[in-house]
Amino acid sequence: MGFYVQVELPVWSVTLGKDSATVEFLRAEAKRISKEYGNHPSFCFWSIGNELQYDFNILASMLGEMKAADDRHLYTTTSFTFEKGHGDWPENQDDFFVTQWTKKGWVRGQGVFNQELPSFDKDFRASIDGMEVPLVTHEVGQYSVYPDLTEIPKYTGTLMPLNFMAVKEDLEKKGLIDKAPQYLQASGKLAAILYKEEIERALKTPGISGFQLLDLHDFPGQGTALVGLLNAFWESKGILIGEEFREFCAPVVPLLRFPKAVYTNNETFEAQIELCNYGKDELKNSTLSWEITADGRSLGKGKTPAAALAFGHNGGLGKISFPLQQVTNASKLEVCLSLDGTEYRNRWNVWVYPSSVDTKWGDVKYTRSYDEAMVLLKKGEKVLFNPDWRTLQGIEGKFVPVFWSPVHFPNQAGTMGVLCNPTHPALADFPTDMHTDWQWWNLNINSTTLVVDSLQGGAPVVEMVDNFVHNRRLTSLYEGRVGEGKLMLATFDLQTALDKRPVARQMLYSILNYMNSEEFAPTQLEGLDKIKDMFGTARNQKQSAKGIY
Repeated sequence: MGFYVQVELPVWSVTLGKDSATVEFLRAEAKRISKEYGNHPSFCFWSIGNELQYDFNILASMLGEMKAADDRHLYTTTSFTFEKGHGDWPENQDDFFVTQWTKKGWVRGQGVFNQELPSFDKDFRASIDGMEVPLVTHEVGQYSVYPDLTEIPKYTGTLMPLNFMAVKEDLEKKGLIDKAPQYLQASGKLAAILYKEEIERALKTPGISGFQLLDLHDFPGQGTALVGLLNAFWESKGILIGEEFREFCAPVVPLLRFPKAVYTNNETFEAQIELCNYGKDELKNSTLSWEITADGRSLGKGKTPAAALAFGHNGGLGKISFPLQQVTNASKLEVCLSLDGTEYRNRWNVWVYPSSVDTKWGDVKYTRSYDEAMVLLKKGEKVLFNPDWRTLQGIEGKFVPVFWSPVHFPNQAGTMGVLCNPTHPALADFPTDMHTDWQWWNLNINSTTLVVDSLQGGAPVVEMVDNFVHNRRLTSLYEGRVGEGKLMLATFDLQTALDKRPVARQMLYSILNYMNSEEFAPTQLEGLDKIKDMFGTARNQKQSAKGIY
């Protein structure tokens, strides 16, 4: 039928009210907009502007005048604000409220995904408890994706993509140009995973009436904000197809609530079945079907009848309870939920690890000390060097990628996700894709990313994609021959509380199996002595979610 449009006055200001001429122009412009477009059927919502700051008395006066002059629309004072004393709860005249947090907590993933253990049974209802107007989440997404350098020839008009050209030149100079497509895919897949959970949490929250994406396509301005799943030409980047996006963002979305992404095989996977219905009809006498698979092989399935699926959020429709004992090896499972007789379905990944792991050290020597590692390597030993990430100089280990743009927000850890080869023998017992997924959370958070530009030889097993401003060689797992010894350097924690960290325990198991095999034959590594000062000299702390501002 068409779009619902939120109109804003043409202003984004942190000093609104200081210049009277600007205020008078905006008052007059509001009248002109109402006269010209007020009858348009898509014109439903009206905000004075984007992230406005300073004089909220003037803003309140303007909003009152606008509502009195034209009461056909729903009004809000501003689409979020950073102004102290405002922005965390609706203003008195707001008909709806646009924000990224309230006085009770965040309502978008930026403040959640890096700070809290991954869980899929949560929503934002605690943050909006007591709110009396509809809430729309402000600018969700903004997960930066590495530039797609194949876009450069598409600029055939008056604009030159100097930013993309500079990135390409930098990668060529550093001998990394062949990595560009992998950087794009690894960062893009992570962005899509975060978009999915961001949107699903909003859909699960009674009282959240919408979400505003920033953006579905790239915004090359403002510091090169490549936050789109599509490029600036509204074309696919090859990250995911429209059909996949519609699994979690559509008129009807099947949903699951489950407590975590990582399990051991002595546990039971339990999930609550839900569904959001914003289609044209209430649904009667429907059936929801679920299936759990591993590598395309069905492990279990079931059906849940749904007599009525009303408009909006439908919770408590049924339950999945699936014991995991049959999963004997470390595995990624896919849980699919579909609405029978329709194209609506949704999917989630979970990871299952053995509850008991027989870790065989063989002749591998473990140390957290650089000096001890060098002594052991000189003796020709196999060494797993796993320095304490809290004392390692490097980049903060994060799960989420760069927010918006590393140019516009330089005060943030600048990584853009894991990049690895899933078929590398060191990962043979650690199921993973080439990119970050939820099972990497604990490893990434308990790590410091190492900058290895000064190393020659050897090879990364697990890389971290750097942001396009720096294009450094980054790693969290690196192998190489040092003299007669063989080194595996791991900068994520493989020692602490392994009985409570099955992902780290499984990664250690997989690494040791590799190091004790004939396949562990790394190439010569030079330059380890040049990065000696990176080990044991820092006191790392995590940045808060609001710290990037």
